[in-house]
Amino acid sequence: MIYAGIIGIILVGTLLHFTYGLSHQNKFIAVFSAVNESTWEHIKICMTATFIWCIICGFVYGWNANLLIASALCLATEIFLIPVIFYTYTAFTKKTILLVDIISFCVVVICAQLVFFHFLNFGTLPPFCTITSVIILIAEIIIYSLFTFFPPNTFFFKDPITGKYGIEGHPDLHNHAHHHKKKAPHSRKK
Repeated sequence: MIYAGIIGIILVGTLLHFTYGLSHQNKFIAVFSAVNESTWEHIKICMTATFIWCIICGFVYGWNANLLIASALCLATEIFLIPVIFYTYTAFTKKTILLVDIISFCVVVICAQLVFFHFLNFGTLPPFCTITSVIILIAEIIIYSLFTFFPPNTFFFKDPITGKYGIEGHPDLHNHAHHHKKKAPHSRKK
């Protein structure tokens, strides 16, 4: 089951990189698709695919007392690892490398799924763990939902190609000149 999760999340996450543009900038599609090339939007597509996978696992496994804990920690792993890997390697290379971006996305998914299945099968955990995980999941969902439409003005949310944030950072919303701007050293592309 872990292999199905890894493959499914990688495939769905990759597809979600393109769905906003393919939908002609549909606002509903923007909620769960990448709307620009910022680090946050790459986290978001990974989280979207993982949300879907966690729901599928809920149906497959039935109610598992650790499902919420495993889901919260799995998503937290993605939120943490994507920027750590990206900003660490670009600190050395001073540029993005498409192959490294793809490999790091896959590594993050594998690590997150190892965390998910470890905690899913961990055994009985104290009730406060479930309560804490519910709080974490609610925070993750709120942040996930808001930051596309109301992104903070920090480098983490800034599209390196257009210099804009959130939906405003999508290249199709800018004139032809913006499409041919030289990419900043920390641009993201998959």
